[in-house]
Amino acid sequence: MYRKNRCIRCEECVKNCPREVLSFSVKQLSIDRKNCNHCGKCAQKCPTDALMVVGKEVGVDEVVKEIVKDSAFYDESKGGITISGGEPLLQIDFLNALLSECKKRSIHVAVDTSGYAPHSAIDKVKDKVDLFLYDIKMMDDKKHRKYTGVSNKPILENFKRLAENGSDLFVRFPIVSGINDDENNVTKTSEFILSCGIKRICLLPYHRTGIEKYRSLGRDYKLRTTEAPSSQKLSSVKEQLEAFGLSVRIGGG
Repeated sequence: MYRKNRCIRCEECVKNCPREVLSFSVKQLSIDRKNCNHCGKCAQKCPTDALMVVGKEVGVDEVVKEIVKDSAFYDESKGGITISGGEPLLQIDFLNALLSECKKRSIHVAVDTSGYAPHSAIDKVKDKVDLFLYDIKMMDDKKHRKYTGVSNKPILENFKRLAENGSDLFVRFPIVSGINDDENNVTKTSEFILSCGIKRICLLPYHRTGIEKYRSLGRDYKLRTTEAPSSQKLSSVKEQLEAFGLSVRIGGG
């Protein structure tokens, strides 16, 4: 991750890159990310943390070791941990092993998921998860493909499977202005989750805080012109959902 505002152009990163994928243009550092192997040697030499390696690979035992440090807080608050991502279900073997270790220790586990995963992944972990925080973005499959790049069919099918299993499901509904906040989508979403016997939903208003992170990673942020929904819009969606008998919360998921 490159944060331009911290860079003093000392070029220590360039000198210490073994693959020579770094160079300075007139205004900022350029990174050939395609050929970078993420060794981190450039970041180690950066005196201002303009270059940083964010994240690391860990094993299940390492994660469990961190989790159990807070066991006293889980007991006191009647809470637990939330596994999110990325998409946890795309690392199903790791997730399954971590859930098993948490079960052994009676730690409550919520899994934050988009639901976009094979049915086999859902079936593998459904009885080890105490709560699914489940994103449902859009009911129209064509629009879902347009804005997310994938079909919503496996997402909705997995939701039904979990509901039929009796899993605890809490729907999170990201509200993105001009994309999924129309009356028809809100109505269809309400009808779908109610048909599955679920009555809790949380509205998550779109925000723009990810723009700088994308820029730091050299990635294109496709919603950079999209504004956060107004409080009036959120209230209107909330009222529409409540008219269906749903219990609605805004923010905080």
